[in-house]
Amino acid sequence: MRAPAKITTAREAIAAIPSGATVAVSGFVGAGHPEMLTHALEKRFLETDSPRDLTLYYCAGQGDRVARGLNHLAHPGLLKRVIGGHWNLAPKLGKLALNNAIEAYNLPQGVLSVLLREIAAKRPGVFTKIGLNTFMDPRNGGGKMNARTRESLVELIFLDGEEWLRYRSIPVHVGLIRATHADARGNLSMEKEGLIGEVLSIAQAARNHGGIVIAQVEQVVDRIIDPKAVRVPGILVDFIVDSAGEMHDQTFGETFNQAFVTSADQVAGIEPIDFSERKIIGSRALAEIGDGEIVNLGIGLPEAVAAVAAETGRLSAITLTLEAGPIGGVPASGLNFGCSHYPEAIIDQPSQFDFYDGGGIDIAVLGAVEIDAEGSVNVASFADRFAGVGGFTNISHTAQRVVFCCTFTAGGLEVAMQREELKIVHEGKYSKFVDRIQHVCFHGPSALARGQQILYVTERAVFELTSEGLRLIEIAQGIDLQTQILDLMAFRPTMADEIRNIRMPGI
Repeated sequence: MRAPAKITTAREAIAAIPSGATVAVSGFVGAGHPEMLTHALEKRFLETDSPRDLTLYYCAGQGDRVARGLNHLAHPGLLKRVIGGHWNLAPKLGKLALNNAIEAYNLPQGVLSVLLREIAAKRPGVFTKIGLNTFMDPRNGGGKMNARTRESLVELIFLDGEEWLRYRSIPVHVGLIRATHADARGNLSMEKEGLIGEVLSIAQAARNHGGIVIAQVEQVVDRIIDPKAVRVPGILVDFIVDSAGEMHDQTFGETFNQAFVTSADQVAGIEPIDFSERKIIGSRALAEIGDGEIVNLGIGLPEAVAAVAAETGRLSAITLTLEAGPIGGVPASGLNFGCSHYPEAIIDQPSQFDFYDGGGIDIAVLGAVEIDAEGSVNVASFADRFAGVGGFTNISHTAQRVVFCCTFTAGGLEVAMQREELKIVHEGKYSKFVDRIQHVCFHGPSALARGQQILYVTERAVFELTSEGLRLIEIAQGIDLQTQILDLMAFRPTMADEIRNIRMPGI
């Protein structure tokens, strides 16, 4: 029977979490993350040594790369297992995984997001091709991040003669979510939140497995007048923690930005960028985007595409989207990533991935850490840390066209333009084009078999993916083919019959 949600303190609500529970936490970077609740959970564990041996389940990265977000939970004993989509923003969690102190999985953000709905409905899991032939394929490790992690959460199956992956459902016992308002009956609305995320799926999953839902809100009101504004009905909520705005910043980058929750015909949040390798790459990638196309931009270097589009007046001709749920507007960057300035719409994250997974994106512009001869890409691992795949694997697998963006070398690269020629003032220490990538996050041969069109754009060279591997098709004026391209690659690409100059609109 339904009991009314209890309005209480974070300390009292967190005390209801039992040891051994699976805890699902909402949020994307800092947007929608219940910071007061994860802080209170950390404090309770340090003071009482309980709860213990939790399984942490989250979809997108939640943290500020230092101490906030899921970094609060990075304590041996508090966590037994972590299942997450992106790890880079919670380096304390990543350290536990790399030190073999916890069981740790990295699975696609979109799969984890949609899987929550399957968990809520008590269905057997998500059946998808996302992750085939990557390190999340059980033949290549199944997303396990260390030797301590042994249980398989991903299964290779055959349906209608084709290979599929089944990502298994697991019970969720506790949901930690966030909203703007709660009324006296526990109904939750999200007027000031920059995204919706997967709050409803988390709440339904925990409730249907006999668990509890704890909601952090900015304010408790008598009643939410518009029932359509309720994102999580009160029948799913057990505890309400009224933060009164404390530890309830809209993102980890800003206290509140009205542009993140307002639709308007404006360009905001984008400053013109000075000449740099970022601007060259952003300009060239933008040339691949046609008017009217639906686009996903990855975090980091691909953000330069939006800046050049704004500067050249092309922003209104394309629709930028984010996997977190915003459609239209201009994606925010840094610790605001996941929100957009003046979006046309914001939908929940599982629904956004339904659209993405079905091929709804015309073109995706994504980053790359390493690229090999067959066109496979690593974004998950660096020399000193494990970042994880986030939404990259979903997006790169299903977009009709993909442009991977990276500098040709990393570690100190400096460029300049002299008389319309590109000059390498200081070469980077490390080449991005390697013999063997550390983690296959995107599998080049599979993309060709799916019929995708794939480009790799750097500041000095552009490659396309063919059945023979990478083919060099463009080179920047002023760049020496042998010493500044081929000698810096661990493999030799094929050459186009006619190698063009790199197009640089907006430079």
